[in-house]
Amino acid sequence: MGRHLVTSTPSQPDSRLRVDTGRPRNRARLPLAVFAFLAVCGFLLVNLVDPSSSSTSWAYYRAPQLAAGPSQNFVTDGAVQNRVERDGFSVKDKVPAPVAVTDSSAAPAAAAPSPGSAQAIAREMVLARGWAEGEFSCLVSLWMKESRWNVSAENSSSGAYGIPQALPGSKMASTGSDWRTNPATQIQWGIGYIVGRYGSPCGAWAHSQAKNWY
Repeated sequence: MGRHLVTSTPSQPDSRLRVDTGRPRNRARLPLAVFAFLAVCGFLLVNLVDPSSSSTSWAYYRAPQLAAGPSQNFVTDGAVQNRVERDGFSVKDKVPAPVAVTDSSAAPAAAAPSPGSAQAIAREMVLARGWAEGEFSCLVSLWMKESRWNVSAENSSSGAYGIPQALPGSKMASTGSDWRTNPATQIQWGIGYIVGRYGSPCGAWAHSQAKNWY
């Protein structure tokens, strides 16, 4: 029997082997990237809605303490006191002191006039109009200030004359030609002037007190 030389032929490549297409093999990492992106977005959203949430959730976070400081007092017109503190305020009402009220139309009570005097004549005219004694007191104070009840009193600078200090004195001639010397004529004219301008002697007295003239 003759010998035969057996030669081996190289095996053919397996057609079932995978072919490298060049595509990345990181599909398993995609869910992790999406999760990380969502986590970052959530963190940013929380800080935008509540900026203090991240700091207050920290283990070593301490709430800030409001500084205590001295209070300040302000007084307005002596009637209301405001107590203002750095972190708030409170208002304390202080009762105002009573204010004395004076009646500017009131005058000191006049003493009983001597019979036949100018003041006695004036009192009769006042009571004849139905006025009270208080109106006579106002008239006494008014003309005491103007002329001291002197029938011949004359103001050298203005020319005012007589008990009521008529300006000019000749106005009193409408009541009587003896206006220079007769107190009754002067008083009658003076009361008429007061009634027409101020209503009553106390009205004229109040104006004189406020303006220093009537």
